[in-house]
Amino acid sequence: MLREKNKKNLIGVSRNELEVELIEMGEKAFRTKQLWHWIYHQGETDFSKMTSLGKTLRAKLQDDYVLVKPEIVTQQISEDTTHKWLLKTEDGNEVETVFIPEDDRGALCVSSQVGCTLTCSFCHTGTQKLVRNLTAAEIVGQMMVARDSYDEWPSDGHDRKLTNIVMMGMGEPLYNFEEVSKALRIIMDEEGISISRRRITLSTSGVVPLIERCGEELGVGLAVSLHAVHDELRDILVPINKKYPIKELLDACRRYPGSSNARRITFEYVMLNGINDSASDAKELARLLLDIPAKINLIPFNKWPGVEYECSSHHKIKQFSEILNERGLSAPIRMPRGRDIMAACGQLKSASKQPRRYSDKHSNV
Repeated sequence: MLREKNKKNLIGVSRNELEVELIEMGEKAFRTKQLWHWIYHQGETDFSKMTSLGKTLRAKLQDDYVLVKPEIVTQQISEDTTHKWLLKTEDGNEVETVFIPEDDRGALCVSSQVGCTLTCSFCHTGTQKLVRNLTAAEIVGQMMVARDSYDEWPSDGHDRKLTNIVMMGMGEPLYNFEEVSKALRIIMDEEGISISRRRITLSTSGVVPLIERCGEELGVGLAVSLHAVHDELRDILVPINKKYPIKELLDACRRYPGSSNARRITFEYVMLNGINDSASDAKELARLLLDIPAKINLIPFNKWPGVEYECSSHHKIKQFSEILNERGLSAPIRMPRGRDIMAACGQLKSASKQPRRYSDKHSNV
């Protein structure tokens, strides 16, 4: 849906900003709660259907504002029920969003940038240069599109499928902290979408100066893309390591507000055959994390066109996990999801370039 000329989009506007808009229209502040409820609890995008608002206010809103979400370009559903959307923003750029359903819950993997600031050598998204940061509207909009697809409005449904948010899609969330923070506050608001901070995880490749701030201001779960135990290798796999090496990164994790044995920091570790999967790597990883409340997600490497890395064997990954377990660390092996539709970890990539005009080569599935 494209925005009507000169009309302001109210999706992605903070609660305080929404109140200012209404007061400037001559409305009372209490209308903010009503409008917020319609947008984020009911998921309504047609002002004329917001029946608890007066006809005059509905007409004013219709004249001056819109409620615009990203447009679905394509959507694919994997054999394992993973659901991937390619979404188009108003300026014609594209991002991917992935929903990973499980029996009793489901995580929506949300993107924060078009392309990526980073160039991690094993990650498909890293081969796409950064086009731009997403706005709060575009980040919240991904959640709303997914809710639309699964008919999960109003927000208080007891059989909700979309229970968790993981900021693990395209981009580095901490390099777009202001808009990500604004979006997550909207998503966490108890009178709207109402996803608890305990059900939200933000993943970073190691933007050290913003890690502590993320914990203090948002209080969400933290996941760190580690992938190596020595700086020499991590410099290659995760080049931001040259700026913020492993020691600085782990020191920031030790200071992360709210981390405890009950709420551990997740360390993501992609398993690359002959690169980072030796027994000595596992032992060093255990040593590095000895005094950090930690869980290690071991991720079988997901291939993508043109990459030279190979996934470690199942036996090697299992052995790596057992070494960590013996040293008191939880190290589950993540079951790959959505590989057949390029929706698995490290496989996301859109066709957006800078500059780029939207092409009609995509069609809905």
